[in-house]
Amino acid sequence: MLLFRWAILFLLLGAGVSFAFFVGTRDRRYLRWGWMVLKWTLLAAFGFFTVLILERLA
Repeated sequence: MLLFRWAILFLLLGAGVSFAFFVGTRDRRYLRWGWMVLKWTLLAAFGFFTVLILERLA
């Protein structure tokens, strides 16, 4: 559990750094990379919290 939470945190930080690079350089590849990392991180986080909720209900 703790490992998964840390992984989500680092991926969110990576997306933030990518967006910061985009602001600094105006290179669109950083924006695409940031959105891709953010999208998959949020999808994984929703899956993680869905499993936690289902465990509580069972």
